Amino acid sequence: MTPQAQIGVNPWEFHPLTPERWADFEKLFGKCGAGGGCWCMWRRLSKREFDAQKGEGNRRAMKAIVDSGLVPGILAYHEGQPVGWCSVAPREEFPRLERSRILKPVDKQPVWSVVCFFVDKLHRRRGVAARLLEAAVEYVRERGGSIVEGYPVEPKRSGMPDLFAYQGLVSMFRSVGFTEVARRSETRAMMRYVDS
Repeated sequence: MTPQAQIGVNPWEFHPLTPERWADFEKLFGKCGAGGGCWCMWRRLSKREFDAQKGEGNRRAMKAIVDSGLVPGILAYHEGQPVGWCSVAPREEFPRLERSRILKPVDKQPVWSVVCFFVDKLHRRRGVAARLLEAAVEYVRERGGSIVEGYPVEPKRSGMPDLFAYQGLVSMFRSVGFTEVARRSETRAMMRYVDS
C-alpha cells in the first residue's frame, strides 16, 4: 500500500504554479501544450499574437510569466502526479476578457478570474475540475481576494467534447457555490463566488 493510499491520507494536493513546478506543468500539458499549442495563453493575448506564437512561442511566453514571479494558476496532484490545471489570476491579467462583447465586466469590483481548466485524459469526468475550482476559491481567499469570477459554458445539447469545455460547465460552478451574475450569450454565463 502506498503512503497516499493509507486510510486518512488525502491523495489530493493543490499547488500554485511556480518555477519549481514548471516541469510538472510541462508534463501535464504534453507536447501539444494542452490543446493546439495553447499553453493557456489564449486569454492573455490578442488573437493575432496568439496565432503568431502558437506552440513553442506560447510555451515560452507562459514560462516567462512563471519565471517573473507571477502565478498564473494552480496544479492538481493525485498521489503525487500532476493531473489537472486551473488558470486563476486577477482579471486584469487577461486582456482578452476586456475586449469580449459577452465577457466584459459587469461592474468595477476587483475580481479574480478563472478562465481555463485542463485535466489529464485518464482523470477526466472524475470531478477533478470541481476540486480545482474549490482550490482556486481557497487560493484567492488566501491572497485577500473576495470575488472569484468564471465564464463557464452551458451546452445546448449533451456530449460536448471535453476540450471544448475548457472554461468549465455552469452546473459545476453552481455545485461549488457560484451564482450567475450575467448572461450575454445563450450558452455562456458569467458566474461569481463572493466570499462573505
